[in-house]
Amino acid sequence: MKSPSPKANKWEDHYSRLARKENFPARSVYKLQEIQKKFRLIKKGDKVLDLGCSPGSWTLYASDLAGEKGTITGIDLKKVEIKMPSNVRIYNCDILEIDDELLSSIGRDFNVVISDMAPSTSGNKASDAVRSFDLCVAAFNIAKTLLVPGGSFLCKIFQGEDFKKFSEMVRAAFNTQKIFKPQSSRKASREIYIVGLGFKDSRVRGFE
Repeated sequence: MKSPSPKANKWEDHYSRLARKENFPARSVYKLQEIQKKFRLIKKGDKVLDLGCSPGSWTLYASDLAGEKGTITGIDLKKVEIKMPSNVRIYNCDILEIDDELLSSIGRDFNVVISDMAPSTSGNKASDAVRSFDLCVAAFNIAKTLLVPGGSFLCKIFQGEDFKKFSEMVRAAFNTQKIFKPQSSRKASREIYIVGLGFKDSRVRGFE
């Protein structure tokens, strides 16, 4: 008797298969690829901070964009299991509990801060959106501390009551703010990305 073929993963799609073919651990890489194509956030030689970097797809792609003269620093609560290029450093910690010692180890003067962080979803859209907002604020505060003037910020947020509030926070801190929904985002997903271009020096703006 022929064994039944295993059921396909319900989340399997074109992007999942493409990621496997191109040796990326997750399909999320194609979201960053679309954003990069539109906004050219990461350039050769850039110093990039990747918040919520596990399982490593964004980190790998950013590493290639920045090149050998660039550096990528990734932070995540979860360990990154895949092998990373020599221009990548990974730190394991909770973004919501990051301390001055770790910030000192990471360094400053980043050209770009990117965040694909998302909370573990509970099924309650309002609650998930609030938790997403908290992560976004943490990422934003780190970006304000570590970005060079003129730097760029990219952050995923779940759409909810606090979306406009966060959008205005980014608008106030950057010369240009854009909202973007990649085609590779799942149709049912409430995620959207906010892009900040041209960071205004926080010391001048009075944020700190």
